Amino acid sequence: MANGKRKSSLYSNIIFSLIALTSLSIAIVCLLLNHSIREDLESANETNQMLSDYADAHPFTQADIDNAVTEAKNEFAVHEKDALLDEMKDRLSSGDSAYALFRDIFPDDLIVYVNNGYIFYPITDELKHNDYISENFVKDENTDEISYVDDNGNVISVKGIDVSKHNGDIDWAKVKNDGIEFAFIRVGYRGSSNGGLVLDEYFKQNIEGAIENGIDVGVYFFTQAINEEEAIEEADFVLDAIEPYKITYPVVWDIETLDGRTNDLDAKTRTDAAVAFLERVKGAGYDTMLYGNLMSMLYLLETPRIEEYDKWFAYYHYPDYYPYEYSIWQYSSKGEVDGIEGEVDLNISMKSIVK
Repeated sequence: MANGKRKSSLYSNIIFSLIALTSLSIAIVCLLLNHSIREDLESANETNQMLSDYADAHPFTQADIDNAVTEAKNEFAVHEKDALLDEMKDRLSSGDSAYALFRDIFPDDLIVYVNNGYIFYPITDELKHNDYISENFVKDENTDEISYVDDNGNVISVKGIDVSKHNGDIDWAKVKNDGIEFAFIRVGYRGSSNGGLVLDEYFKQNIEGAIENGIDVGVYFFTQAINEEEAIEEADFVLDAIEPYKITYPVVWDIETLDGRTNDLDAKTRTDAAVAFLERVKGAGYDTMLYGNLMSMLYLLETPRIEEYDKWFAYYHYPDYYPYEYSIWQYSSKGEVDGIEGEVDLNISMKSIVK
């Protein structure tokens, strides 16, 4: 029993000792914190006194502060300007075009070169955007051919060409074996001076050669219509020419700039003509499409009025640039295809448009 009392007394002493040590530790911490705070306050007071003494010796007015801010802004602007100029020099020296440079500097605008000057068209959400991913347009380093791939790297675009009499005699069997799956054949054109309708002299040969070799075909007509009546006349000319053939790709109205009878047309008149052609062809049961470049889609035509029509977009730079909806990209005029002598236009279709 006495033994138990001694143990109990020992435990009590240990507990009281631990409590005393804990209290002492807390007291020491508090003293240290108090000393640190006092030093910080003294240091702060010294700093405040130094600033006060400096301000008394060197008084600053509001004008001084405003001038200092302005000077800092100017120095920053100069630095940014120099950095931009250095980048421009590097890009241009390495072979980039001024157009490619402007495109990167102004990413919120579409830039069109018109009449020796640049027009900036703000990119708007009021027009439907395409859903293409720029990184999925892959350029072959050896051939410069472009294809569109899915997220797993599988090619999902279709390879095509467009031809006219300027491509001469074509061996369509070789063209097919070279991987070409579709071809746009020029039906003809309207003269730029006298306005006459002209059938492409290789039209029949080309369309029959392509179809016989299992290549899907569409057709295009190069317009110089100055009003709706002439556009309808062009449509009827095309419909007559293609009537014997199975057309599986769209019938296209090709609008480009060319010195001639359409030079002075405004965008409304051109758009009226475009709609007249496309509606006439659509009424005959064919798929329709507009062909053109940035100038065609943004400057020559009223862009909102052509939004409902499918587009074949010509742009010879990489990567893609047109943010709005289109199905076919003509990315080169300097392609090489077996069976065709000389250079040929290369296209890819990102959507299945075969009828």
